[in-house]
Amino acid sequence: METDAQLVARCRAGEEDAWRELVDRFSRYVYAIIVQAFRLPEHDAEDVFQEVFARAYEQLHKLRDDDAIRPWLAQLTRRRCIDTLRAGAREGPGEEAIEEPAAVDDTIAQLDEALSVQDALATLPGNCQEILDRFFARDESYRLIAEALDLPSGTIASRISRCLVKLRSELEGRDSASAPSGD
Repeated sequence: METDAQLVARCRAGEEDAWRELVDRFSRYVYAIIVQAFRLPEHDAEDVFQEVFARAYEQLHKLRDDDAIRPWLAQLTRRRCIDTLRAGAREGPGEEAIEEPAAVDDTIAQLDEALSVQDALATLPGNCQEILDRFFARDESYRLIAEALDLPSGTIASRISRCLVKLRSELEGRDSASAPSGD
């Protein structure tokens, strides 16, 4: 899978397919920030979503570090959500106050973590992706997973355990690669 930085570089080079891929990659993340962290109503959420990606397209040249596309998009989204909430408060009595920054930051951190896990999961072999998805995302029982994958029930727990070790290793590799050096 192409890294975020590689995808951003392709966008900067003017590749239309790259821009579509960038929107595909980050659309759920941006939308989740809008509706989960800021709880905007659907009509406002759609407007903010479109504005975020329009501004990202126009201002991509301002991004200093291509690897920082996710936090940059989060910041663009945060600003647009706050502007929308403030504009709504000026138009009439506000039913919802602007969320406390700590609550918004916590929600965005949770979304970042979920996206990191999803990215790491995508690098695992297909059998690990499927078994972890069935167990954790679909909440299927060992028996149901065993039937679906045509495996003995006793094998499921050990496969899940091995796949979790691979996932943890992938996540730790990402953390150590992105950690600042202590020079």
